[in-house]
Amino acid sequence: MATSLIQVRVDEELKNQAASVYEALGLDLSTAIRMFLKRSILVNGVPFQMTLPVQEDQNQWAVRARYQLGEEARRNGTAGISLEETEIDVARRERVKA
Repeated sequence: MATSLIQVRVDEELKNQAASVYEALGLDLSTAIRMFLKRSILVNGVPFQMTLPVQEDQNQWAVRARYQLGEEARRNGTAGISLEETEIDVARRERVKA
């Protein structure tokens, strides 16, 4: 079988660190790269999970904010109070302070 040369430019520190890891496993860097390529063929893709961080959309933020507000209302004993009742309660407290 004919062979091909693949050249890859990487940071020297990255190469040295990877070589040390593979050396500890009894492999040289070339063998490790061949293993990566063979595994890529076997799984028909990158042989490890690749994900991007999930960006929270406005709906998710609103749902979480509503849940947190509800939890705070339960802790404060105001969970069953309407907005109107809350405004009345605030006005009463301000009157008492004055």
